[in-house]
Amino acid sequence: MNEFVSCPVPPEQRPLEEFQELTDSWFFAWPVGDQPYLSRSLTISWMLMLPLCILIASGSWTLRADPPRLVVAGAVAALVLPLLLLVRQWLGWTYVMKRLLAEKVDYEESGWYDGQTWEKPLSWRSKDLLVARHEVRPILGRLSRAMAAAAGLMLGGASLCQAL
Repeated sequence: MNEFVSCPVPPEQRPLEEFQELTDSWFFAWPVGDQPYLSRSLTISWMLMLPLCILIASGSWTLRADPPRLVVAGAVAALVLPLLLLVRQWLGWTYVMKRLLAEKVDYEESGWYDGQTWEKPLSWRSKDLLVARHEVRPILGRLSRAMAAAAGLMLGGASLCQAL
């Protein structure tokens, strides 16, 4: 098959280009590399929120009288930001995964009102499938493990706050 197929899809809306755009992005590149980079970024976002959440939690009369519960409640509340960041990354990477696995590409020529569909040639589909399986799937796995860990920390922290 001809490698240089005429493609009506604008370059910025092609699945491989969208994958590359996410990979080059500062925010979406967190899970692309090693797990320590993702963990470090999430820990930094948690530590940035921790003082603010403790300050807000100190507004409660019952928590103000019980400093250990105050700190635990603030730490649990500060986990919301890393969890939201993970959800946003999950949504972005799942969107690209769906576009890579699709046999047809939905695109817009000039605006939202003129959407079109173009069927990918077999050579494009095989490249997209390889990228989806070997690049995006491990990223989604890292994100799902991180979301499970954050949710587990939230549940464990909330249980600890109740036990104190």
